[in-house]
Amino acid sequence: MKTKNILFAALLSAIAFSTQAQNTLTEIWATEATIPVPESVFYSATDKMLYVAQIDGKPGEKDGKGAIGKVGPDGKIVNLNWVTGLHAPKGMGKIGSKFYVADVTDIVEIDFKTGKILKKYPVEGSKFLNDLTIDSKGNIYVSDSDLHKVHLLKDGVVSTYYETLTRPNGLLAVGSDLLILDSGALIRLDANKKPTTIVEGLDKSTDGIEQVKPGEYIVSCWAGAVYYVKEGSKELILDTRPQTSNTADIGYDPVKKIVYVPTFFKNSVVAYQLK
Repeated sequence: MKTKNILFAALLSAIAFSTQAQNTLTEIWATEATIPVPESVFYSATDKMLYVAQIDGKPGEKDGKGAIGKVGPDGKIVNLNWVTGLHAPKGMGKIGSKFYVADVTDIVEIDFKTGKILKKYPVEGSKFLNDLTIDSKGNIYVSDSDLHKVHLLKDGVVSTYYETLTRPNGLLAVGSDLLILDSGALIRLDANKKPTTIVEGLDKSTDGIEQVKPGEYIVSCWAGAVYYVKEGSKELILDTRPQTSNTADIGYDPVKKIVYVPTFFKNSVVAYQLK
């Protein structure tokens, strides 16, 4: 009877272990370490290109040194100066022929074909605009980490969409919901702005979020941690904190299931295969 109990316990332990590590990231390539402080990556399915926001200075400084570069899906740098004259660009999004980026206190509108800056929308009183996402209706949401708010750009007008957060960063519009990464937690706002916590206990430096499938997400944390997140659960699938290598605002190719990680101070972008 004792032997059976031991075998049963071992079986349960094996089952529990097999269900823990269900997702993995395997490095495919890394760019040359010549990208000046890459903070965010946006994967464009339209032209199969990676767009990389480069701070090239201090994250909150208006120094005019910021740019957006282009990197091929093979990791080869195409053009680091596709858009210049920015300050410290971070989160990006695209809808139609327009490309948008959060740039310290402005939402910048760019012509996607030419890379020309078309317009800047100042966010009054803002201090540190961070991530940006666009819903299917063209509404643009941007997080203001220092002021604990999320702003909305709709029909050319900027307003405060939600506040009383801790330090919001990563945003993702999914249907009528808005997902917000807030200092180690992932929060869902429904259409009525009612918040629900999906998961908490992530590294406090939560940064980028991408959807893998409905209800399942990849979440990066600036300090060097990447999680696979489901409702109420999290799985650490990449930890570069021992190497002091950052994992900032990620991009994602949902067809090939490739995660693109900007390494910030390591000046490169690394591609990982998600399995």
